[in-house]
Amino acid sequence: MRLERTAAVAALLMLAIAPIASMQSATEAPSGFDNLTNGHTDQATFDANREIFDEIEEIDEGLGPVFNMRGCGECHGNPVSGGISQITELRAGTFNGTSFTDHPGGSLIHSQAIDASIQEHILGTQFNVRTFRTSLNTLGDGFVEAIPNERFTEIRNAQPSSMRGTIINVPVVEAGGSTRVGRFGWKNQHASLLSFSGDAYLNEMGITNLVNGRTNFAQENTSNGNSVAAFDEVPDPEDDGDDVEAFAQFMRATKVPPRGPITSSVQAGSALFNQIQCNVCHTRNIITSPVGNVINAGQFTVTAALGNKIIHPFGDFMLHDIGTGDGIVQNGGAATRNMVRTAPLWGVRTRNRLMHDGEGLTFTETILRHAGQATSSANGFRNLNATQKNQLIDFLESL
Repeated sequence: MRLERTAAVAALLMLAIAPIASMQSATEAPSGFDNLTNGHTDQATFDANREIFDEIEEIDEGLGPVFNMRGCGECHGNPVSGGISQITELRAGTFNGTSFTDHPGGSLIHSQAIDASIQEHILGTQFNVRTFRTSLNTLGDGFVEAIPNERFTEIRNAQPSSMRGTIINVPVVEAGGSTRVGRFGWKNQHASLLSFSGDAYLNEMGITNLVNGRTNFAQENTSNGNSVAAFDEVPDPEDDGDDVEAFAQFMRATKVPPRGPITSSVQAGSALFNQIQCNVCHTRNIITSPVGNVINAGQFTVTAALGNKIIHPFGDFMLHDIGTGDGIVQNGGAATRNMVRTAPLWGVRTRNRLMHDGEGLTFTETILRHAGQATSSANGFRNLNATQKNQLIDFLESL
């Protein structure tokens, strides 16, 4: 009876999130691991932007002085450009029982430097908050960017109160700080792909840059709070915004991750996924904004390739506390310290390090790590028999 009731709840939840009339008028977003455009740009433009996305930066181009990797494609390249990788970043700070304080120089501890003397390290045991963050795929992110704010409210309001996501509004850099619902980054740091790209260019590669002519990312990071000016010979900004624009346009033109083979076991696992309410947070169906909608605080108009599309991200792109939170405060204030964005499960079969910190190495142990708002789903998995557990894992391995 319990499984029948939860299945009924899940069915109603799906209807609440994706009304039938809207589903009938919308069309499926194109999918594929094929390095082909989704239609937002022509293929030649897509290929040119992909080349910039995959480019390896050099010191004389502004790399570093502190950085994580040398190009977007090094963190986002499996199985095609824009995908995932085994690369993680390191963050740290201090929590005194009441408030969180960043590590000197910021919570991001860069893993590489152009000179050994400025290599960053965690400076002592007093910095008791330490976490890794995995790289996620950016494939399909143009469709995620095109999700209207109100869609997140619809999804949240349909969730049971004990599992309800947290929505935060964050500045759209190219719009001068006007806000929009955050959806990119493990803490939902950004709402637009242009903002996301400018942030990553500076913080992951050390390339200072402009975003829509604005100087938000035009100052070098420090090394544990100390200036790196003596090692930086390239004037700031090191990118005038052209590369940042190319990154954003490339991601907007990527297809969504495709599904793997659908077997009878996968179909049975899909039903179990609903029955134990994994789909409450790992939302199956979301519809993007209508074509022509102006988003990102007036800075982007949804194109025909991105608008009124049905996507299946298996994620609600909201913050949740599932008992594994990384303790880092970036946006949303202290209340979100132990929250992380629901990992969208599309393309998860291309990952061998799961969850936000990469500490899940199998689907089973990853599911069992869930607690907090996901306790009931983890317990639901525990109560499945061996055959059902295998079916659920088969379903996840098809995503």
